[in-house]
Amino acid sequence: MDKPTRRGRMRVATDQDIRRTARTLLIERGPEAVTLRAIARELGITAPALYRYYGSRDDLVQHLRLDVIADLAAELSEEVAGLTDDGAVQLFAICRGFRRWALTHTKEFTLVFASPTGDVGSAAGSVATLQRASEPFGRIFLVAAGHILATHQLTIPSAEAVPLELRDDLTAFQSDLLTVLHESGAEFPPDKLNLGTTYVMIQFWARLYGHITLEVFGNYPIPLSKPDAVFDALLADLAREIGLT
Repeated sequence: MDKPTRRGRMRVATDQDIRRTARTLLIERGPEAVTLRAIARELGITAPALYRYYGSRDDLVQHLRLDVIADLAAELSEEVAGLTDDGAVQLFAICRGFRRWALTHTKEFTLVFASPTGDVGSAAGSVATLQRASEPFGRIFLVAAGHILATHQLTIPSAEAVPLELRDDLTAFQSDLLTVLHESGAEFPPDKLNLGTTYVMIQFWARLYGHITLEVFGNYPIPLSKPDAVFDALLADLAREIGLT
């Protein structure tokens, strides 16, 4: 195998330095501090030199966002690796792990899950949601959910119960979900992923994400003396509503 040229080695190292510095700025000062000028100042180089690697701040923020997502997914994967092969146990462990990560990595959570388009990263896709089912974070959730669907008899609303205005969007989303589940190697009966199932999955995510976001930003409507118990109660409610014990 040919050895990389000196210029190639410098490019890789410089790219790593840029992203490491961007991550440090994010953690210490918040998403707004991640600018090409600030990174250049920290590295002792000129801002235009960064354009060799990133076409814009949005480009850099997108790569940083993906780095954070990959690290989060790796942490959650390691957490469930030693658990029993039960989709429900794994899914709720992932939910708790996500909340714990969000509360201890608030700046990274803000960048990835709470940065409005046009503010921190105006490029399309600057906010990570489960609409990107193929991303590592979305994939780990969906694989656990798929395992539950394949092995449990759930209480799922009929297609007629799904709001008419949502049906086209949910139908399109089903295709992405099936692709992720197929690529994961999970044995999953496609007929179980109907419109009602997809609707429940979106509602599950919305309530989970909403609760965690309120906690992260201190916006829960009442003071919580026992926040862990409140979160566990939310998970219990979600499980009960779909027929999981």
